[in-house]
Amino acid sequence: MAVSKLAADAPKPGRVPGSFRDPSGQVFNFQDCILRTMDTAAAIEFASAEKAMRQLVDERRLVDFSDAEPSVHQLFQGSIARVLQHPRLEQITYPYEWSFAGLKAAALFHLQLQLDLLDQGFCLSDATAYNVQFEGSRPTFIDHLSIKPYRDGQLWYGHKQFCEQFLIPLLLRSIFDITHHSWYRGNLEGVPSADFVKLLSARHWLSHRLFTHIILPAKLQSSKTSQTKADLGSSSARRLPKGAFRAMLAQLYSWIGGLKVDVGKQTVWQGYAANNTYTATQRSDKGQYVAEFVAQHKPRTIIDLGCNTGDFSYVALENGAEKAIGFDFDPHALDAAFDRSVHTSRNFLPLYLDARNPSPSQGWGERERQGFSSRFSADAVLALAFEHHLAIAHNVPLAEVVAWVTQVAPKGIIEFVPKDDETVRRMLAGREDIFRDYDEESFESALSQKARVLSKHLIPGSKRILYTFER
Repeated sequence: MAVSKLAADAPKPGRVPGSFRDPSGQVFNFQDCILRTMDTAAAIEFASAEKAMRQLVDERRLVDFSDAEPSVHQLFQGSIARVLQHPRLEQITYPYEWSFAGLKAAALFHLQLQLDLLDQGFCLSDATAYNVQFEGSRPTFIDHLSIKPYRDGQLWYGHKQFCEQFLIPLLLRSIFDITHHSWYRGNLEGVPSADFVKLLSARHWLSHRLFTHIILPAKLQSSKTSQTKADLGSSSARRLPKGAFRAMLAQLYSWIGGLKVDVGKQTVWQGYAANNTYTATQRSDKGQYVAEFVAQHKPRTIIDLGCNTGDFSYVALENGAEKAIGFDFDPHALDAAFDRSVHTSRNFLPLYLDARNPSPSQGWGERERQGFSSRFSADAVLALAFEHHLAIAHNVPLAEVVAWVTQVAPKGIIEFVPKDDETVRRMLAGREDIFRDYDEESFESALSQKARVLSKHLIPGSKRILYTFER
């Protein structure tokens, strides 16, 4: 993790665009690691919590840290008291890309971290979900400077943030079967309490937990502008006993731990892995092709587009790949895939992706949260039974689908599904067939313009074709 010896003309550290919110400490990209600066006050607080943080690192709940070399410290001007360096996470993901199961795991992780820190005399200064990242399906915490000494009686200033970035998005799905992805992405700070309250019926107001954590705070917030100075003064003087703080965290943990979605409601593609047009022999043949590709090309990381519950990601992992990131738009399939990753402890993270509208770069300066293509890269891509969902179901030109897939990774496997396949016939049922250029010849022409075709394989008993390409 150590920074290599600095050359005289070494590039300066570049600030991570999303780290501007905390003036006491900023985060920078530099060489193969991440640097974190601290002013004097932040350095003092960090030192007081350093032992507790080291324990969290040992438990793999906090990203590792060490002091940067003096030569690195000299790269910064101004009142910088201390510079840390961290290993670089391979991919940064955002809450609007997590499944319900992933967001729930992150919420429980955050609450347990709060409880454990409180036992040692510390707490978190905020409750943003963006401070949690995943290694496979295992959450880890990344913001060391938000760990602060606990002051007896202090309020939980992150309560509203926790509700809007963790709790309410989960309740959207659990209560209303509305996925959080689009709403969260459209409002980067989560789902506003005031908006969520408008969805609730009279019976929801009778829920003690909903009223205490969401409805009442939202109503108080809406009347905040009418508070007098005396009201504000008495509000700032309020105290939250430590026992009450712990009880609040424990209550939220129990509530969120019990949240569920309607697992009996199967969407179109959730059961696709088990109920599709493939025979067992064809599925086995497809898996063998993936296994041979991984064994031959030895990709360390895999991106699996249209991963469903992760079958072919697991084939890749079982044949030498170290890490797989799966993408799908079906919420139930993603929940099943996340639970599968937890139970198997494999380095597989399933994420939400509507490939017609991938996550853009957005936030302050359109750089605070980076887009899909800026964050996700891998040694190889699997696009199995994927292209026809864009080309046929959503009218994206076939050549553009191929071009997009081949930009995800330098090599991979892409499957072509012809018009006479049962799945495509279902897609075309009741529609005019306007896809004159959707055929094997056009597909191969589009692929050959973007990459070199290394091999071509007809799945036995079908007309589906697997292509191995290298950009």
